[in-house]
Amino acid sequence: KRRDFIKYSGIGIGAFMASQLIPLNLLSNNSTTNKDFNWLFGFTKEELNQVLSIALSKGGSYADLYFEYRKSNSVTMSEDIIKNSTESISLGVGIRVLSGSQTGFSYTNDLSFEKVKETALTAAAIANSVSKVNTVNLNNVALKNNFYNVQDPISNLELTEKIKLIKSAYDAAKTYDSKIIKVSSSISDELQYITIVTSEGLISHDYRPQVRLMVSATAEDSVTKVKNTGVGNDGGRVGLDYYIKNSTPESIGKKAAQEALILITAKNAPPGELPIVLSKHQSGVMIHEAVGHPLEADGIWKKTSIMHDKLGQMVANPIVTIYDDATIPNYRGSLNVDDEGIETQNVMLIEKGKLVGFLNDKLSSNVMNTHPNGHGRRESYEFAPIPRMNNTILEKGSHDPEEIIKSVEKGFYAQTYQGGMVDSTGKFTFSVNLGYMIENGKLTYPLKNATLIGRNIEILNNVDMIANDTGFFLGTCGKDGQSVPVTCGTPTLRIKKMTVGGVS
Repeated sequence: KRRDFIKYSGIGIGAFMASQLIPLNLLSNNSTTNKDFNWLFGFTKEELNQVLSIALSKGGSYADLYFEYRKSNSVTMSEDIIKNSTESISLGVGIRVLSGSQTGFSYTNDLSFEKVKETALTAAAIANSVSKVNTVNLNNVALKNNFYNVQDPISNLELTEKIKLIKSAYDAAKTYDSKIIKVSSSISDELQYITIVTSEGLISHDYRPQVRLMVSATAEDSVTKVKNTGVGNDGGRVGLDYYIKNSTPESIGKKAAQEALILITAKNAPPGELPIVLSKHQSGVMIHEAVGHPLEADGIWKKTSIMHDKLGQMVANPIVTIYDDATIPNYRGSLNVDDEGIETQNVMLIEKGKLVGFLNDKLSSNVMNTHPNGHGRRESYEFAPIPRMNNTILEKGSHDPEEIIKSVEKGFYAQTYQGGMVDSTGKFTFSVNLGYMIENGKLTYPLKNATLIGRNIEILNNVDMIANDTGFFLGTCGKDGQSVPVTCGTPTLRIKKMTVGGVS
């Protein structure tokens, strides 16, 4: 039985030993999205009903079971050798009970029936009354859409094939220029199988591939001895075909090397308040941090977000429209259903400057008396779901990117980032890895060591030009101790003034 599974992990090439109970080379095509994974988790509908009854036995109003099987792999190359390889499997169930605005949650990786019932009783303790629960009429719900039609998931490749991919990327970076002194390349992939069972009668299944190929390259100037590192990466819910037709390992490696070479010639960014142009390349991270997080509904009903009382109000320049769309095919943050079994959708957040919506999960929608909109997410079965972003995007404008740069007499152009953060007041900071000085409408010399500082509503109102191009940034978002894959996108845009923290 699948419930007899034991968790294994291993580090080093060939160091993983898999349980004979679950094949490593699982079903590898999109047909799995509409199949029942009972063969994997091993519970009948009658047993699931018993578990739900126990979860609601203390008076909870809602319960769900989140079964997950995950196979994760990574391979890394540095110093001209394969440094390490990891392969791990996890299997378990998380059980959640809602009672008003309170959540009871417990999980186990022991899928014996008795242990799962015990786990359900632990989660039930959030409520404090006796409730007679009727049998739930459980129905399998077939997926209406499949947004990651992957026929050749990277997880099903042999280790030697993955090594070929990262070696191609590694060699492209290492041989790009004699100033490149250090390179690291890696590929991380996973396959995730989930079954979600709710006290509302839903049984939903999904099969989720994911991959990311990354390269970092360090360049050194032989005269000044200045060193800097550039990064290239690409991936998503894609298969091997993507790295053949769309984004080759060689192109990813060259991008990392090119950025490193530019950075060793870069000057320190000047501090002060300047007009800012954000490139399309990675500037979506600003939309993610400064706009997306404050519009996640747990911060709204708890009133910890600066946006909690601004629904229906103008919070941005009317040229600004921002949405979160989990249905874009093959994107890193896309999902067929969220981690509560709710069908995902495109949720409008700010429309022509007006705040019109939030990202809801089941709990937030209950508290706020609205409907969940497919944005309940969790890192794994060990966590309860919370409202999270998927693919957060600023809509295109009407200007050419070159027109925006030409409009700035003296300013700062931000191209790539190291990361960012935002607090509950809406104040944010972003570390820019590579930028450029804008002088007389032209990009002149490269800049480094810059931080962009501002408050979200102020900056949203200072956006005064948006281009007709779009670029996307692949990220991993952390919140409340949980990490999930996301994408964020933006066109080239101009902010009429913003504080640049640099080196004076």
